[in-house]
Amino acid sequence: MVDAPVESPLALTRRARRTYRILAEHYPDARCELDFADPYQLLVATVLSAQTTDVRVNGVTPTLFARFPDAQALAAADRTEVETIVQPTGFFRAKTDSLLKLGAALVERFDGQVPGRLRDLVTLPGVGRKTANVVLGDAFGVPGITVDTHVGRLVRRFGWTTEEDPVKVEHEVGALFPRREWTHLSHVLIFHGRRTCHARRPACGVCPVARLCPAYGIGETDPARAASLVRTGPRA
Repeated sequence: MVDAPVESPLALTRRARRTYRILAEHYPDARCELDFADPYQLLVATVLSAQTTDVRVNGVTPTLFARFPDAQALAAADRTEVETIVQPTGFFRAKTDSLLKLGAALVERFDGQVPGRLRDLVTLPGVGRKTANVVLGDAFGVPGITVDTHVGRLVRRFGWTTEEDPVKVEHEVGALFPRREWTHLSHVLIFHGRRTCHARRPACGVCPVARLCPAYGIGETDPARAASLVRTGPRA
């Protein structure tokens, strides 16, 4: 058996960028699917989005933001009221605890404002690097790669990295693309992961980048059956 040729760094970069271009054309509306009006709202919504869908988060945030429109109001919120509002998102007690601590930290340390630096964001309760990159990219225009479950799965399937650690994934994938494209790249990958390249049964037979993907064939390759697997609309 002849081993497959090793892909050079230049060839990998070219393939990665071509894959991204095709996916960006396929998902022209790729964006953050959480509804928000300012950095505070996006930060809160992203914290709530853990282990649930964006649809469910978007269903509760209008009520939450009407009652608690800023960090000061959230810090002074009644725990039971917050729990009642966010209950549909699951793990509502833990999420309420994070939100109350988050509001207090913003007031005490940042004068009620969401900081626009990664090193500050990751010190906030309930905020990790993934959440921080979402807020920086979509609320502040600071490029970042959001390594959620979809992005991590896809970049390994595409052969862009073999790393499992999110920070290492972020750095290796970031090296393949201009920094200005990082945020949109994340959105495009998340759209593809939610709609086509599923974790358990990817729709390989209708994937727009099938011929560029080393993992082609791990899912359904029959076009008709694959098409039935494609999901449409907002999905987390």
